Amino acid sequence: MLSDTKNWLRKNPQVRTIRVAACDLNGQPRGKRVPARFAHKVVEDGTRFPFSALNLDIWGEDIDDSPLVFESGDRDGLLHPTQRGFVPMPWLEAPSALLPIWMFHEDGRPFEGDPRHALAKVLRRYKARGLTPVAAVELEFFLIDDSGKKLEVPISPRSGKRRKAAEVLSIRALDQFDQFFTDLYDACEEMDIPADTAISEAGLGQFEINLMHQDDALRAADDAWLFKMLVRGLARRHGFAASFMAKPYEDYAGSGMHVHFSVLDSEGNNIFDDGGPKGTDALRHAVGGCLAAMYDSTLIFAPHLNSYDRLVPENHAPCGISWAYENRTAAIRVPSGSPAARRVEHRVAGGDVNPYLLLATILGAALVGMEDGMEPPEPITGNAYAQDLPRIPDNWEAAMDAFEASTLIPRILPEGLIRNLLLTKRQEAHYMAELSPAEQVEIYLDTV
Repeated sequence: MLSDTKNWLRKNPQVRTIRVAACDLNGQPRGKRVPARFAHKVVEDGTRFPFSALNLDIWGEDIDDSPLVFESGDRDGLLHPTQRGFVPMPWLEAPSALLPIWMFHEDGRPFEGDPRHALAKVLRRYKARGLTPVAAVELEFFLIDDSGKKLEVPISPRSGKRRKAAEVLSIRALDQFDQFFTDLYDACEEMDIPADTAISEAGLGQFEINLMHQDDALRAADDAWLFKMLVRGLARRHGFAASFMAKPYEDYAGSGMHVHFSVLDSEGNNIFDDGGPKGTDALRHAVGGCLAAMYDSTLIFAPHLNSYDRLVPENHAPCGISWAYENRTAAIRVPSGSPAARRVEHRVAGGDVNPYLLLATILGAALVGMEDGMEPPEPITGNAYAQDLPRIPDNWEAAMDAFEASTLIPRILPEGLIRNLLLTKRQEAHYMAELSPAEQVEIYLDTV
């Protein structure tokens, strides 16, 4: 991998600068800009910045009373390139490249506050059992004109008009922004992000793009993290904003990030496939684990104040803890189709999540369910919103309390990460309460 990374620089002499960046707990890239002629030093020796840099609040401020700051002398961690290597940054004017990195201690131990390591740890547990998750995400986002005091749909470059309506599965809505989507798909190909189908969605100026299934869940999370950066950056080049915030418009549905997953055994067989529509015991137990952890892990699925504006009944976001076959009102859906492709769709998370923490939590909960043989309740039929179901927390504070009190979450995520995330969210809640709704939207619009 080291030689491949070096070769990439030699093959791309037009790249003048690189960014080295790791993902913090809020999904924000934290790192440095380096002239390309010095990039070999990062590739060979890594780079350093404080452990606390991966545990900043949404404004990029230190966390008060964090043991990573003054208590420990704000020590440096050592960051090395991930397996991804260099990735072009086609949303920038000057030819540039991003080198994703992740954090370690000086003695080589992974830093447990790094969300990418949290997912890698879950995947090692699967591997120890001879299992491999296959994962994909669906990402919803809004194109927004934020140049005025009020958020609006951007004016179409083709028609010169502003269409103030949600248009589900509208080819016309996609064609209104044809050049943006053409550039987006070209950029995804350049960055090796497996972007598949694009559709218009139920929100105002809302779209969804699916990323292809792959048997490397760590790479799937990398793709989602990079895709969010790309969409936001490329939209600005086109003169408007793109946002994955959960709910920018009060009267329209919010954005989700749905996760599809199955599990392969050591011979490449889907362990959820029983040859029919119902799926195996392993599928039921995975669903059971996801349902058992759902209440406690809502803070992962809805990590921001604005996240809870999306989680309201009959607004295309699940609120009740349930599962079903081929039913999009349930929190967990088992899609129909070929038995060989039998899988689970987890539908709770907003578009504003950290992809590494999302996949770590969902796949970790499924593994706990399979380890413990957890049986889910009977699948529901009909409209989940109209049924008396146990519900996930409907506000940020309740989600924090559930996450902190959980006995299941420590079986999935590292203790240090749990502590750091709670400190982060409680600090953000304190300062968000001092802001107006417009100021809250402003900070979320460009970050999450």
